[in-house]
Amino acid sequence: MTFSQGSVPKPSRRTVVTAVGAAGLTAALAACGSSDDSGSTDSAESTAAPESSGASEAAGGGAGAAVLAKTSDIPVGGGKIFKDEKVVVTQPAEGRFQAFSNLCTHQQCPVTSVEGGTINCPCHNSKFSIEDGSVKQAPATQPLAAMEIEVTGDEIRLA
Repeated sequence: MTFSQGSVPKPSRRTVVTAVGAAGLTAALAACGSSDDSGSTDSAESTAAPESSGASEAAGGGAGAAVLAKTSDIPVGGGKIFKDEKVVVTQPAEGRFQAFSNLCTHQQCPVTSVEGGTINCPCHNSKFSIEDGSVKQAPATQPLAAMEIEVTGDEIRLA
């Protein structure tokens, strides 16, 4: 490489490709690990209290799960979509609650409405039953995936 006064050296293509590859590998390895994979208890990270958010608690389920909705939020004969939690909760009959994935089984588009007794996908107009997630209108051929919820008093949580 020859340099003239005031010029900035340009890296070779091999140098650029190697640097980009190394950065990508570092990012991939960092994404695969967790802060406490080693089981060690002497790091500051493992002794810190975990942060929590409603969405992550809801995904974890159980007694510590965040409240997804109040039973009064879900209309009888209808339902409500929770985009962040990727779930649709329905109440097909008074006091009976069901939950389903919010992703259409046709091409994984998120459903956007619950009306007329169906959960509706805007992409290709597939419709699913609020009772059991079964297909009411094609092109979808598979029902929505059922999700478990817990209803305690007037609170609904993901199980």
